[in-house]
Amino acid sequence: MKLKHILTFTLALMASLVLGQGTYQLAVLKYSGGGDYYANPTALPNLIGYTNQNLGTNISKDVPYVEVGSQDLFQYPMLHMTGHGNVVFSSAEAENLRTYLLAGGFLHIDDNYGMDEFIRVELKKVFPNNQLVELPFDHPIFHQKYDFNGLPKIHEHDGKRPQAFGIIENGRLVCLYTYETDLSDGWEDQPVHNDPPEKRTQALQMGANILMYAFME
Repeated sequence: MKLKHILTFTLALMASLVLGQGTYQLAVLKYSGGGDYYANPTALPNLIGYTNQNLGTNISKDVPYVEVGSQDLFQYPMLHMTGHGNVVFSSAEAENLRTYLLAGGFLHIDDNYGMDEFIRVELKKVFPNNQLVELPFDHPIFHQKYDFNGLPKIHEHDGKRPQAFGIIENGRLVCLYTYETDLSDGWEDQPVHNDPPEKRTQALQMGANILMYAFME
C-alpha cells in the first residue's frame, strides 16, 4: 500500500512541478487533539490567487481539508497546517505523514499562536531522528521572487522575533515551520484582522516564496 501511494503521489508531483503547467491543488492538514485546524479559512485561497497572478501558477483555489492519516494526502504536492492549540498524531498518522514527505511532499506549518508546544512534540513522532533547525537568512526560501531577511513579522504576541524552522531530510527541506509571525493571518481577507496593506503584502510575498520554493527547489 505504501508503494502504491508513493507511485501515485510521484506521478501527481511530476505533473505539478513546472509552474504554470496544468492545474493542481493544495490542501489544509486536518488533525486531532482539539486544535482549530480550520483556522484562517480564507488564507490559502487568497495566497493561491496572489501566486497565480504574480508567479504565473495555475493552482486551484478550491482547497480541501485532508486528514493526516488519509491516503488522500498523496494527491497534493504541498500541505498547509495551522491552528492555535493542541495537535495529536497517532503512530499511524505520523508514519503516513512521514511517507508523504519522504516521497517528495512538502508541509508548511504556521503557528497561529498557541500551537508551538504541541507541534514540536508531534513532529518528533514523524521524524524522531531529525531536529527542527532554524533556517538562516540566506536560505533560498527567503530569496525566491521576493527578497526577505528572514520572516516578516505580521502580528505581535509575546515580543519574540519571527523564526523559520525546518526539518531537513537527505539535504531536502521537507517541512517548514513558521513561528511568531502569523503569516497565514496576513493572507486572510483584509477585514478579518484589519492588517495594514504593507503587512498583507509582506505576508503574501513570503507565502509566494514558500510556494515557489516548494515546487521549484
